[in-house]
Amino acid sequence: MRGVDMRNKLVRVAIIGAGIMNLLPIVGVLSAERLSQAYGIDVSGPDLEILLRHRAVLFGLLGTFMIYGAFKEELQTLAIIGGLVSMGAFIGLGLTVGGYGAALEPLILADAIGCVVLLFAVGLRWLGQREGRDKV
Repeated sequence: MRGVDMRNKLVRVAIIGAGIMNLLPIVGVLSAERLSQAYGIDVSGPDLEILLRHRAVLFGLLGTFMIYGAFKEELQTLAIIGGLVSMGAFIGLGLTVGGYGAALEPLILADAIGCVVLLFAVGLRWLGQREGRDKV
C-alpha cells in the first residue's frame, strides 16, 4: 500500500508542477509590458496584444485545470493530455517554424521538461494499472 500511495503522490506532484508551468504566463493578462518581459518580444499593436493576452487567459485555464485535476484521479488523464498537447504543440511549432529569438529558447526547454515530467506521470499511472491487473 505504501508504494501505491507514493506513486499517487508523485503523479500528483508531476501534474501540479506542469500545471504551475502552464499557469505562470497568466501574468501576461495584465499588460503588454508584462507580455514583452515574459516573452522577450515587442508587443506592438493592439492585435498582437489581444492575441497574447487571450493566450495568457487560456494558459491560466489550463494550468488551473491541471492543478485541480491532479487531485481528482478521474481527471488526471485529461490534465496530462491537456498539458502534453499544449506543451508539445509549442515545441513542435518552434521546431517547424524555426528562426525564433533567443528569448523563446528557455520557454521551449521548459515545455520539453514539462513533457518529460508528464510522461513520468503517465508511466507511474501505467505501472499502477498494470500492478492492479496482475493482482486480480
